[in-house]
Amino acid sequence: MSTIHWTETQPRSARWHSESGLPLPRRVVVADDRMRAAVAYRLACEGTALLWRGDFQNARQLLRAMDRRVGGTAPGAADTPAETFRLQRRFRAHRARVLGKLLVLLDADHGLDLRRAPDVRQAVAEAYGAFDGPVAVALSELLGVISARQWREKGVYVPALEALVHPHYGVFAPTRSEYVDLVAQAPLPRGGDVRVAFDLGTGTGVLAAVLARRGVGQVVATDVSARARACARDNAERLGLTGVVRVTGPELYPEGRADLVVCNPPWIPGRPASDLDLGVYDAGGGMLQSFLSGLAGRLEPGGEGWLVLSDLAERLGLRSREQLMTAVESAGLRVAGRMDTSPRHARVRDTDDPLHAVRAAEVTSLWRLTVVQPSA
Repeated sequence: MSTIHWTETQPRSARWHSESGLPLPRRVVVADDRMRAAVAYRLACEGTALLWRGDFQNARQLLRAMDRRVGGTAPGAADTPAETFRLQRRFRAHRARVLGKLLVLLDADHGLDLRRAPDVRQAVAEAYGAFDGPVAVALSELLGVISARQWREKGVYVPALEALVHPHYGVFAPTRSEYVDLVAQAPLPRGGDVRVAFDLGTGTGVLAAVLARRGVGQVVATDVSARARACARDNAERLGLTGVVRVTGPELYPEGRADLVVCNPPWIPGRPASDLDLGVYDAGGGMLQSFLSGLAGRLEPGGEGWLVLSDLAERLGLRSREQLMTAVESAGLRVAGRMDTSPRHARVRDTDDPLHAVRAAEVTSLWRLTVVQPSA
């Protein structure tokens, strides 16, 4: 953490915290209920942060008013899907920077001392851990922390499990059930006699739970993120699967070999802006390549690797099918089969999205990979 400074009858300071990688504000002014949206928006665009000391609900209204002003500059469709995607991502980063200039102050007990403020202590403690003094955060981020706590409490229903999975803050939630259904329906290798399976990049642990429910003897789930590992352990316990699912990390592959190795890497080969982006962006396709290059040496005879991957990157022009197949072949693997499914998420129906046609055509596949046997 770094430190921000401001004057409020006297010089004051607080630690700065940003999960989304927002830069440290260099200039901070105090704002309250008298602050007009036009002024707040201008100051934020100029790089000045506003530390809110008024009514919490008024702060939310101000943030919405600022967001409407940012939205007026949203890009439309460009010449190619790849350029449209890049422009949209650049705009989202700009929007996050502007809205991230409206700050609130959390005390050492994770509380928020503002009129009509909700009790955020549990949500903040779960997301950020212990404080050793006051901490300044963007209001937009705090609202995300509050929302994540609600998701964690109520859970996400997963039809393939007929049960709830509870995502933690910063862990990708399994709201897109189609990829989970593929893992639930694909024929298990070795005639169904799968003694050990690896789930690489487990996240909430949803795919590990599906494999365990399908009768796999032992599922070893890995993740680079400590938050994800804690989340997967929590869900395994909630589902009564702690005797079957073991969570480890941060290495991608655990020790030993498996009859089945499942990997659902981030689908977009781009640089994540922060740790919160790791569920979507795979810098340089590194996780995908690591899964493929390590698979042959980790499979038991007759075993399979299941690559669960959307073709959205291909449709955006960020990766080609030829590049994917070349990576498979270079790893000494072959495609034994493939199952496809279409997306069912809400963005498919959003005709105002400049990338609507690309998202509507998206296909998610489960690629069944086996080791190429040397010729006699």
